Amino acid sequence: MSEPVKAPDILSETTRSATESLADQFSHAKPFRHLVIDNFFTPEFCQSLLDKFPGFDDKHARDENGNIGRKATYDRVRSLGTPYVTLDDTVKSPDFLAWVSQITGIPELLYDPNYFGGGTHENRHGQDLDPHVDFNKHPTSGHYRRLNLIVYLNHEWQDDWGGAIEFHKNPRLEPEQNDITKVTPLFNRCVIFETTFWSWHGFERINLPEGDSDSRSRKSVALYFYSAERPKEEMVKPHSTIYVERPLPEHIQPGHTLSDDDYQRIKVLLTRRDQHLERLYNNISSLTAHAEGLEHRLNSQTGASGDPRWKRFARRIKAKLMD
Repeated sequence: MSEPVKAPDILSETTRSATESLADQFSHAKPFRHLVIDNFFTPEFCQSLLDKFPGFDDKHARDENGNIGRKATYDRVRSLGTPYVTLDDTVKSPDFLAWVSQITGIPELLYDPNYFGGGTHENRHGQDLDPHVDFNKHPTSGHYRRLNLIVYLNHEWQDDWGGAIEFHKNPRLEPEQNDITKVTPLFNRCVIFETTFWSWHGFERINLPEGDSDSRSRKSVALYFYSAERPKEEMVKPHSTIYVERPLPEHIQPGHTLSDDDYQRIKVLLTRRDQHLERLYNNISSLTAHAEGLEHRLNSQTGASGDPRWKRFARRIKAKLMD
């Protein structure tokens, strides 16, 4: 174990004093490396984050398909007030980055000043998140995404309300083969987990009690960290977030008579699958059009006497996309 680094003051005393044991827990966690830390911040600081948490705004609630949904994110954290300025100053500090590196074993972590995909997250009644692995490279810096750190801000949350973050072994497996670890999103509870091509995570539909569905929501602050390099065994081609739809409920079996709730659940699963496919098709169409544009420019610039290798390369790229 290397010499301990100075942990920031906004972390609780129990968090700051547990560096060595946290590192051991992270390295041995299943189904992939992660940590659950209760009382992560000092109570006063965590409460100040909740007090300054932004209200739900439809402008910040558009999903991957461009529709207004039940999840709002806010990435301009420094505009939210003094607690969030303090948070931002802390998470980009060398001391904090070195401390997170020490407990995770991931060296030279980088802060994201753009909070791309991060910041405050608010999920309302009816929202869920299919199991997925996150995009693996930052869209502007090109750095490798390595860690998610999420702190929950919910003073009361019951397991039967859904919304617990799930860590999946592999959601493509049959349900009985897919080991799942669930963590209830309680106030000042922090989860830290690696982001790789096997770090599948999500949460089940939020079902709040009648009367609470308009006033209560699942609130959190999400921080993502990157590095300029990553281990060879973790390297895959650059990709956006990859989702896997949830399986049918266990009780839907041959001979079962579908209830109206069953029918609606199946409709939701099929609609979600179609949305994911549509988004992928749109991405492929955009890439194909881009490849055609490159081929056209190469042809116009090189002419008949130009290097044919570049033309063959452009044609191969377009053919691969259309395969």
